[in-house]
Amino acid sequence: CQRGFDEFFGIITGAGSFYHPLTLMRDDQLIPIDTDGFYFTDAISDNAVDMIEDAAQGDNPFFIHIAYTSPHWPLHALEEDIARYQGVYKDGWDSLRTGRHEEMKGRGIVDSKWEISPRDESAPAWSDAREKDWEALRMAAYAAQIDIMDQGIGRVLSKLKELGIADNTLVMFLSDNGGCAEFLAEDSDRPTPAQYGTPTPDGRPIRMGNSPSIRPGPADTFMSYDLPWANASNTPFRRFKRWTHEGGISTPFIMSWPARIQESGVVHEPIHIIDIAATCMDAASATYPTQMNDHDTTPLEGESVLSVLANPAWSREKPIFWEHEGSRAVRIGEWKLVAPVGGEWELYNIDDDRTELHNLANSNKPKAQELAKLYDEWAERCGVLPWRILYPAWNPRMRTPSGHRV
Repeated sequence: CQRGFDEFFGIITGAGSFYHPLTLMRDDQLIPIDTDGFYFTDAISDNAVDMIEDAAQGDNPFFIHIAYTSPHWPLHALEEDIARYQGVYKDGWDSLRTGRHEEMKGRGIVDSKWEISPRDESAPAWSDAREKDWEALRMAAYAAQIDIMDQGIGRVLSKLKELGIADNTLVMFLSDNGGCAEFLAEDSDRPTPAQYGTPTPDGRPIRMGNSPSIRPGPADTFMSYDLPWANASNTPFRRFKRWTHEGGISTPFIMSWPARIQESGVVHEPIHIIDIAATCMDAASATYPTQMNDHDTTPLEGESVLSVLANPAWSREKPIFWEHEGSRAVRIGEWKLVAPVGGEWELYNIDDDRTELHNLANSNKPKAQELAKLYDEWAERCGVLPWRILYPAWNPRMRTPSGHRV
């Protein structure tokens, strides 16, 4: 579990119950859970605070990776936390999308020239949605999950201040992907229901699936917030987690380092998760080793972004590449080439069209070919296999290999 860390607390699966996670580990040992009052997000925050307090007693700098699972499904939150958002989403996903778009334009987060993408073709208009109260409640539960995580992050930052180390601590916050449109079906429609369907410790069976007859939140439920709300989460972009279109890969990145960052601001230059390691080593004045245990290391693909602290006009030197479950993309400068799983390359000028509504692949074939060549070279260099080799019979309308229907 520890993967090189001195201490580990968390689960070894990508998701699970927030009330009784089955694979909860401390270092290499399974932890028995006292289910009375246990909530996984709070447990992560509490353990992070304790680890920071212990690490701060020594003379060496420390690195801590706080990997919350919230707000991943299932929609688990206490009733009093959900109640804070009761009624907030009663106007639905269409109103939420347009309202958020206008607010982001006003705050300078997105360029006003970028058109908002149309509502996803698989999402009904809110006026046509059935069970509106239940739909709004699902989004309220999702918001409650984020609220609980946010409070935990607040406790972590407060601990840094209490210890007197906040000014010289580099904090980076990001999410791993865009909103998740995965639909969770009932037990009978899942390939491995036992993975998430283990009864609660007090013996209640898990009510699996996105059914309006089930109220989100309790420990004996297991549902997701589904495609229409994910479409709103990804405003103004299109597509979702699993895609390499902007809706699948664009998340906020917040960096705080009071000793080095004098003024707050918004920087629109893209960075990638692979830049984190390079940035941390740069911050620590460390050098990436060329060998480890007598073996050559793979060169880092990312680059440090610390230059942006001194120069907000910084721009990255290297292209960024993605491949996820067959979706592919490459971005360099203002150009992005992207393809859905099993689909053709699409070309977009991201400076003009970040919401990817105007495909230029046919009108600018030389640029598309140039970026496709870069992608092929990267795939060869990094050992990225074509999806069809890994899953020859898979098609976009099937479940993902982990069993989630899209």
